[in-house]
Amino acid sequence: MQPTRSYAHPLLWVPSGYFTMALTYMVLSGVSTVMFKNLGMDNTQAALYSSMFILAYTIKPLFAPFIEMYRTKKFFVVATQLILAGGFAAVALAMGMPSYITLIMVLFWVLSFVGATQDIASDGVYVTTLDGKSQSKYCGVQSLSWNIGPIVATGILVKLSGYLHENVFHHDPHVTGNDWVDSWKIVFFIIAAVILLMAFYHMKVMPDGAKAENTPKSVAEAGRVLLDSLVDFFRKKDIWLMIAFIFLYRLSVGLIEKVGPLFMLDGVDKGGMGLTNDLQGNVYGIYGTATFLAGSLIGGWLVARKGLKASLFTLCCCLNIPNVTFLVLAIYQPSNIWLITLAVAIEKFFFGVGAVGLMIYMMQQLAPGRFVTAHYAFGTGLMGLCMMSTGAISGALQEHLGYVNYFILVMVATIPSFIITWFAPFNHSDK
Repeated sequence: MQPTRSYAHPLLWVPSGYFTMALTYMVLSGVSTVMFKNLGMDNTQAALYSSMFILAYTIKPLFAPFIEMYRTKKFFVVATQLILAGGFAAVALAMGMPSYITLIMVLFWVLSFVGATQDIASDGVYVTTLDGKSQSKYCGVQSLSWNIGPIVATGILVKLSGYLHENVFHHDPHVTGNDWVDSWKIVFFIIAAVILLMAFYHMKVMPDGAKAENTPKSVAEAGRVLLDSLVDFFRKKDIWLMIAFIFLYRLSVGLIEKVGPLFMLDGVDKGGMGLTNDLQGNVYGIYGTATFLAGSLIGGWLVARKGLKASLFTLCCCLNIPNVTFLVLAIYQPSNIWLITLAVAIEKFFFGVGAVGLMIYMMQQLAPGRFVTAHYAFGTGLMGLCMMSTGAISGALQEHLGYVNYFILVMVATIPSFIITWFAPFNHSDK
């Protein structure tokens, strides 16, 4: 690919681009879980429906080649952000209307595909505008900017919904139902406004991005490129073992991802922590995400120092064993908010340490070959498939088992992760 020669400084568009990507994804996959719970859904429905919005992000490698064919990458970034802003404003306007839950879910489903397209285009601007040296230079900025998204979405916005509900509209924060409509309506207007501002900003500062050398010139050619990359993917040595590793490494995390926030919100009488949105935004969204970021830095340092092969099983332990903190919380149900915060911070910190193992494994072992970008995207799709499928069933399992037994099941689910990590193939150098 030929990087563009003249463009605005990366610090003007890399942070804003990746923040907007993350904000969109976290609103659809994380904030929606809390909102559905507030509006009266049970855990089965809240976890299932919010998990379904991950599908578009899971299959985006399948439609990425077709987007590459038309206009510029910047065009798709700005266009998708304008659509997202309008879509989230439509979500706000729909609230309170007859059958508004169904309407919101349809809007979210459409917006998930728009958001996935935004990801494809934004990544495309990054990799075709910057040369390899610059990509490495700004990789940390890219990652940090993306991770600000969860802090804003599951932290600040969830906290704001609780503050508005309790202090502005004077409703009981522990009662679910239509009383939550007013506060969430304001939150979604704010989301729409932020993304709209990002769209206008990116019109001014984001470079167009370059065409990749192998850009398909027709739909038929795009289909052939996709088919070739798929065939080549399944011809890789030990591919089924690598697929199993990618799917199973974060299996237990997938079972916690949706249920964790619901556990914080459910009342003590239901086995939960009984937190309000306000407190949950602090514990899970702000402190939890901050410690996750710190853990990611430690995990990256560990891999850089020891190499991935030598450190992978340690990373797997860091990822899985701290899940026991949820079991401890479910058994003892402490009322002290700082004890709850500490438990979540411990789990999130070690999740951050361990999560880097999978991302680096996909870069170093799965992606190398003729179709590096496509095969890395297939890997992230498999990871998304694990999160989507485990998240979809997690609410129903939790309601059937109760929180204590469910978190015991989560710990049992760590066993496949340990086994597959032990046998994970290394066919390329990890240095």
